Order: sequence, then C-alpha cells, then structure tokens
Amino acid sequence: MTTSTITKVLPSHLQEPIIPSARGVSQEYGTVRRNPLAMESSVAAASVDNLNQLLADTLTLGSLYKKHHWQASGPHFYSIHLLFDKHYEEQEALADILAERIQTLGGVSIAMAHDVAETSMIPRCPKGREDTETQVKRLLQAHEVILLEARAMAREAAEHGDLGTNDIIVSNLIRLNELQVWFVVEHIQ
Repeated sequence: MTTSTITKVLPSHLQEPIIPSARGVSQEYGTVRRNPLAMESSVAAASVDNLNQLLADTLTLGSLYKKHHWQASGPHFYSIHLLFDKHYEEQEALADILAERIQTLGGVSIAMAHDVAETSMIPRCPKGREDTETQVKRLLQAHEVILLEARAMAREAAEHGDLGTNDIIVSNLIRLNELQVWFVVEHIQ
C-alpha cells in the first residue's frame, strides 16, 4: 500500500471544510420535511427510509459491477467486461432516480460511500479479484437482496397510498434488476 505524500496533517483539516459554512447542515439525515404532496408525513417518512435502503443497496450493487468490470478475466473477458460496465451505468442511473424521489418526499438521500457501506444489506466482497463464476454468483446474490426488499417495499408504499414510490420501485428498480439478473444468470446456465 502506498503512503500519503501529505507532509503535515492537522486533524482539523481532515474534519472540516477549509472554508466552513456559516449555516452548517440545513437538514439532518433521517429527517423528513413536509412537502405539499397530498401525503401523510408518516407515509413520506416510511418511504424515505425504505428508499434510502434501496439506494444504499443500489449504489453497492453498482460498485460491485464496476469492481467486477475492472477485474474481469477469462475466455469471455470482453463480453463480461462490457456487460458489467453497462449494468454499472444502469444502476447509477437508477440510483439518481431513487435519490431524487427521496428528496421529493422531503428526505435526505444517503450519499457518501462510508454511509452506504454501513447501510447496505449486500454482503461485502473481498478486495481481491475473483474468478468470473464467483463474480456472477456474487452479483446474483446482490440482485436477490434488492429484489426481496423491493417487492416488500413496493407493497408497503402502495398500501399506504404512496403510488409514486410504488411506481418507481416496480417500474424502474424491480424491472431493471430482473432484466440484469437474466443477462447475468445466462453466464452460468
């Protein structure tokens, strides 16, 4: 592992911006402000919590695809390399949709890698390179985690009248993940 080229590190430089804002945090993570969406605050808050979980797992799956894209190997390298990158880009676009829905509902979307890692339900993978079959199985496991929670969350959103969240989960998240599972699972059939 390389060492840092920084010669003098002051703890304050690592904790605060160089020019701190006079206002600080404008809305704490985990809070939901009321937006005029004709929806109960408790419903919006529950959807924000669920969407943040899906967002954390979607960002984790996207990172997993990018890792496997970079570390692909074997006789099908080129096609796997391209497929994993395509799926990464699709997961990143989905993450944007989820984050914007969270903000629309008055919440604060999870955003930083360390927060995402703490929140994600997807098992952490090793830093090293894995063979293609293991990569594929790990991706399928991650998709299944997301699909299991997404189906339950979609039902909950619909039951509580949050049809916008239900639509995003069903039309965007579930459909994309099911399609990606199909493309990936064909490599081990």
